[in-house]
Amino acid sequence: MRVEDLDEARSREEFAAASLEDLKWLGVEWQEGPDVGGAFAPYVQSERRGFYLEAWARLVAGGFVYPCYCSRRDIARAAEAPHEGAQTSAAQNAQDDEPVYPGTCRTRAGEAPFVVESPAGLNWRFRVPDGEEIVFEDLKQGRQVYVAGRDFGDFAVWRRDDVPAYQLAVVVDDESMRITEVVRGADLLKSTARQILLQRALGYVTPAYFHCDLVTDERGERLAKRHESLSLRRLRASGLTPEQVRESFR
Repeated sequence: MRVEDLDEARSREEFAAASLEDLKWLGVEWQEGPDVGGAFAPYVQSERRGFYLEAWARLVAGGFVYPCYCSRRDIARAAEAPHEGAQTSAAQNAQDDEPVYPGTCRTRAGEAPFVVESPAGLNWRFRVPDGEEIVFEDLKQGRQVYVAGRDFGDFAVWRRDDVPAYQLAVVVDDESMRITEVVRGADLLKSTARQILLQRALGYVTPAYFHCDLVTDERGERLAKRHESLSLRRLRASGLTPEQVRESFR
């Protein structure tokens, strides 16, 4: 059990505690975690900063990342501008967790590594190998192929507010915790392609991936926070038993 709490705006200690309580009620058990310890502690991301800093420093030294001064607004504006030959569909955009970066701050090929002691104050992006196909066999969804620079661009590994980005944090945690199989939602398939590039750059082993179909409502829309009535806490309060909840999602 790993608590991913790097987003301070949406992560609170009471939310994490409630999540552990609800999962235990549902019947989910774990052998390692923040409440039981384990060989690869700590299991809370906000307590693992040293691991992420070490990985960031290795990426800088290897010339895999560069500082970016663009704001989210700058990137959004560039993504909205018409591009000749653009073929990205609305369905693809809907599954993207970030627009393709236009390369505004990308460094020149062969430029010497940056000499910096801290990532704070800047966004740091991983320079993807444009045109390279990232191929992996998903244990649920089958063969997946993404083209770097087309399906996704240079992605963030560290934010200017001095917080490691999701892609870097989970890759570092999976490696240091010796994760061999990752099971998660199909909306993260493209993130897997990004993470494979990070794993290669850092010399990490790539785990097996199993991307589940998302749980949807009667209209086929993915469940989100607006479906609070279907949260574990609400279902539990309604009088349903753990067995009934588990059976409803088979």
